[in-house]
Amino acid sequence: MAVTRAPQPVVTTPAPLPVRTRLAHPALLLAGILLVALNMRACLAAVSPMVAEIQRTFGLSATASGLITTVPVLFQGVGAPLTPRLTRRFGAERVVLGAVLVLGAGVLLRVLPSVFALYAGCVVIGVAIAVLNVSMPGLVKREFPDRAATMTGVYSTTMLVGATLAAGTSVPLEHALGGGWRASLGAWSLLALVAAVAWLPQVLRSRQEKAAVAAAAQPGKPVEGLWKSPLAWQISLFMGISSLLVYTLVAWMPTILADHGMDRGQAGLVFAFSNLVQVAGAFLVPLLAGRMTSQRALAVTMAALNGLGIALLLVAPVSGAWVSAAILGVAQGGSLGLGLAFIVLRTGTAAGAAQLGGMSQAIGYLVAAAGPVGAGALHQLTGGWEATLVLMLVLVAVVGAAGLGAGRNRTL
Repeated sequence: MAVTRAPQPVVTTPAPLPVRTRLAHPALLLAGILLVALNMRACLAAVSPMVAEIQRTFGLSATASGLITTVPVLFQGVGAPLTPRLTRRFGAERVVLGAVLVLGAGVLLRVLPSVFALYAGCVVIGVAIAVLNVSMPGLVKREFPDRAATMTGVYSTTMLVGATLAAGTSVPLEHALGGGWRASLGAWSLLALVAAVAWLPQVLRSRQEKAAVAAAAQPGKPVEGLWKSPLAWQISLFMGISSLLVYTLVAWMPTILADHGMDRGQAGLVFAFSNLVQVAGAFLVPLLAGRMTSQRALAVTMAALNGLGIALLLVAPVSGAWVSAAILGVAQGGSLGLGLAFIVLRTGTAAGAAQLGGMSQAIGYLVAAAGPVGAGALHQLTGGWEATLVLMLVLVAVVGAAGLGAGRNRTL
């Protein structure tokens, strides 16, 4: 599919879009977006400190316990293509509300005393997050057309804040609630309920103002031939391989450090520090992206920082751990924010943003799900982490090449 330069009109838009639907007060809208975003990573991060306890409870093998974190990522990819059709039929407000409620139900399902329920809950959580992942860029594009990149930075930062809080409070919650890992993980369903209540005014107001919603529900025709567009594939590869690098290090970075002689407690602190720095990257990079006509240099910079951080893990895993963690934090958080910013910057309509979000995140999370499993298998085959890290450096080069294409001043 051919692309046009951004200043030219988007041919697939039949009429000017409403600047903002104002379904509810802007402060309520912002609060709802932030609370929804808090849920989009929290229930995934919360389970990581609990995997060993879950494994002991059910007598799972190492491979089976690894699926607890891999299955939600996989089903984020499977569920993503379904979302644009849902939003066109029911409206973004209702879809977001339904997805948050389903997410809360998945969190509760995951803690029932059954292995089947454990994995079924992981599937439900993955699909619900997929719907939110795809819905939010289109909604932000529609409600904040002049500040879409800035708002993308705000909600991507909030996602990482939720993940950081969840990872840091899971064990304290377990002790405070006294119900073991089930009580700790189940408590995150309350956050989903709070987000649903905060989002409810958007749905209620939309029913009261049917005419306004009807106008807003036609945000331009879907992009034709999206899956044949080189630009769409470049954005998808940028997101997919960047996510693969993130999830691989989420799964194995503390182990890599510990296997090279670092104390496991210190390795955990290094990893937590890297997650904390991601927040800064996720906030600042989309802000910069929104001020640029071309984001090619920014994309290459993120790839280069990823490469530098991984190279430090390869040549100086212990002595360079803290520096590597800081560099990787900026690179990983920035890559997440930039990938989401590409969705709103490279499309001219909310419908196009939702459609591109569905494609890029379907590809992205299916690719990302292979990272932790592939890295573990390669480690088992070679007996070390060098081959895994070298392969990640090769993938960094692919990310940089995809970013050069995705960062061009073009729209679908």
